[in-house]
Amino acid sequence: MNYEHYQLTAAEWLLYGAEGIGACALVAYTFYRSLMVFVLFLPLGMSYPIFHRRMLKEARLFRLNQEFKEGILILAANLSAGYSIENALVNSSRELDMLYGEDGMINREFSGMARQVQMNRTVEQVFFDFADRSGLEDVKNFAQVFKAAKRSGGDLVVIINQTAGVIRDKNQVREEIANMTASKKLEQKIMNLIPFFLIFYIDSASPGFFGMMYESGLGRGLMTVCLGVYVFAFWLSKRILDIPV
Repeated sequence: MNYEHYQLTAAEWLLYGAEGIGACALVAYTFYRSLMVFVLFLPLGMSYPIFHRRMLKEARLFRLNQEFKEGILILAANLSAGYSIENALVNSSRELDMLYGEDGMINREFSGMARQVQMNRTVEQVFFDFADRSGLEDVKNFAQVFKAAKRSGGDLVVIINQTAGVIRDKNQVREEIANMTASKKLEQKIMNLIPFFLIFYIDSASPGFFGMMYESGLGRGLMTVCLGVYVFAFWLSKRILDIPV
């Protein structure tokens, strides 16, 4: 599996496509009250699954990184118990099966690595292959360190434990950032909906109050400017809360 490319299922296409179409209908009604505008926005809403695919891919990579950390810790424990690297991979995949079940990604990877090693591929090659397919910086770093340790005859158990510690520390920082920004992200979602609630409330309390905004060219132009400001604010808030590690 190439983890850099996320393949959407039919159910995901339908779900996120419906979300995109619903968002387009909401925007077209709120800012224009026009069926023609909704039809113009419709292709954008139908393509929303393509944009959402990036978020799904990032979530999968984060989970894979977490599983990889546990996987190399179990691998180090098997190596310290005296297993060869080939048998350590096999035993690690079995333990990971019990830990993550059928949905686990790293147990399938370790099982595949063990089979490739049995087919006379070197351990360094299979780890580099996994690093290329995963696109994870931590996996690439581990593969390079593992290769250097094998060539120099270093203590693989110590090196693996140190690498797992670095990955654990980075994941802890990510989790702390996620916890610190969780309330702000909730506030962002609420603030994103407030303009729609305000317009619906005023329109229901005073019918026809926004009539000129939807019936005149100047009104439509002002609503287009408001929509542009709203989209920019939405994008800016996402950028502010997106803190890379």
